[in-house]
Amino acid sequence: MSKLRQALEKAKKDRGDLEKEETRSSAPAATRAEQAPEELQFKPLKPVYSDTKVIQCDADFLHRNRVISVCTRDEADRLKILRTQILNTMSEEGKNTLMVTSANPGEGKTLTAINLAISFSHQFNKTILLVDADIKKPTIHRYMGLEDGPGFADCLVDKKTITDGLLNPGMDRIVILRGGTPHTNSAELLGSEKMKSLLRDMKERYPERFIIFDCSPVLTSADPLVMANLVDGILLVVEAVKTTREDVLKVM
Repeated sequence: MSKLRQALEKAKKDRGDLEKEETRSSAPAATRAEQAPEELQFKPLKPVYSDTKVIQCDADFLHRNRVISVCTRDEADRLKILRTQILNTMSEEGKNTLMVTSANPGEGKTLTAINLAISFSHQFNKTILLVDADIKKPTIHRYMGLEDGPGFADCLVDKKTITDGLLNPGMDRIVILRGGTPHTNSAELLGSEKMKSLLRDMKERYPERFIIFDCSPVLTSADPLVMANLVDGILLVVEAVKTTREDVLKVM
């Protein structure tokens, strides 16, 4: 083989090796991520619900009820700020239960609890359990367009297990425990040994879980006074113009 032919063959080989190297270095990001060590890959928490019933909520219905997951970016951002403030305050180890209440009925506590729970669920490392603890007048399922059924109160009177009342509304990382059958002796149920056992199970079953309780108003029920001794934090919802300063002071 002539020197010229040898030089051409070598140039061709070098060019082929270079093209292979460029192809490897310009591989799509997804391909490179697949080749990265497992501990360096970002894996959002995505639970698979086997015992929990999954019911896809109607987006138009949620929008009419001002559920934040389908409302404006500005509203969602405000919930993110509130979520961050809560997490910063409750960052100590083991603090994962929050009660949402208000001074009086109709001041927005239930809608705030729902929207806050959905905002929490958007974090990739948290799962959320939203519990309707307003035993006298449970309404979370109505805001979500869900049917009546067994729930929290039924668990407290030994009629049902938690699993019987759990629902996933078709959103990642959030489960709802409906209120169940309304009861007038709600304070006694919340202060029972059964409630303490149920709460321990809720808190300890999944370490990444954050639990939000929607509780009845402070000035019309003894329930939040009982719940206050069981949870790690309390969020008091007030309505601009409507909630009076005197009522807020009474609550505090």
